[in-house]
Amino acid sequence: MKGLITFSEVPSTSVVRWQKINDFLKSVDLDVSEDVELFIVAKQDDHIVACAGLSGRVLKNIAIDETIRGKGIALRLMSELLKVAYREKRSDLFLFTKPVYQEMFEDCGFKYIEQSHHEVILMENSNNIEHKKEALRAHKQEGKRIGSIVINANPFTLGHRHLVEQACLNSDWVHLFVVKEDASFFSFKDRYQLIQEGLKHIANLTIYEGSDYIISKATFPTYFIKDKCHIDSLYTELDLNIFRNHLAPQLEITHRFVGEEPICVVTNEYNQQMKKILSSPSNHPSIEVIEIPRIEYKGEPISASRVRRLMGEKNLEEISHLVPPTTYQLIEKILY
Repeated sequence: MKGLITFSEVPSTSVVRWQKINDFLKSVDLDVSEDVELFIVAKQDDHIVACAGLSGRVLKNIAIDETIRGKGIALRLMSELLKVAYREKRSDLFLFTKPVYQEMFEDCGFKYIEQSHHEVILMENSNNIEHKKEALRAHKQEGKRIGSIVINANPFTLGHRHLVEQACLNSDWVHLFVVKEDASFFSFKDRYQLIQEGLKHIANLTIYEGSDYIISKATFPTYFIKDKCHIDSLYTELDLNIFRNHLAPQLEITHRFVGEEPICVVTNEYNQQMKKILSSPSNHPSIEVIEIPRIEYKGEPISASRVRRLMGEKNLEEISHLVPPTTYQLIEKILY
């Protein structure tokens, strides 16, 4: 007869126990998410039979051995993880999973938000998406041509400024969303401040702190996606479906502006997918994607990656031609 199932918390500092969790995840054909801070582990007869991890406010690496499925372990496992999350003052939680597990997580109190390719769904344990929509509606502006931009700006460059200026010249109003995560070289706080300072001369513009519903690729979980070549398209579709079906309608957005991408194949592919997804048949009006040509310096497009490369070389002279004064001052502080 098999023994009772017990639950325990495993912090990332517990190297030996962490390795056993890694081994268990591999045994059920799952990759390990490196950003998980702690795990709740279920053991039976000293063997791990289930686990679930917490990364910020995202639940990851949820796995249950097939021998104990259907015995209420999922609900107990999630209950234990939620206790820890609430203790850490993280009450509004998210998870990404396969559609086949949607009903199981609904039983645990999570609600469906959006999906991608019928392979990945995003769920949350609150009604935050509705609160977000209501908050956005309060910022709706009148006009026939309402533009939008989503940027990371790591850091904010003259290229970003040019993109926003062109969008605002060609729109009645523009809504600018700044990706809100700290997986970038520059912190969100610094990025947001540089953007505000660099664009304060523009009147028909609203700048938003990005939300959990503008997904960063840096935080998009991939541990349960088998075909790694498929990750980019899954991430892109989920991100754009949320934008089109949930965020854009609240502001009656008609256009989305992006910079042309002559160098990065991945970003260029994102732009092409954006055109298809935002203009495809849907319950919501289509959104036209406008690509703005990049401005150049010395024959090379101005980009944040170019600035970061020059930072590695401590080439402030070259950087000064690529960024606004406020960005330059911050970089100078960082380097010296």
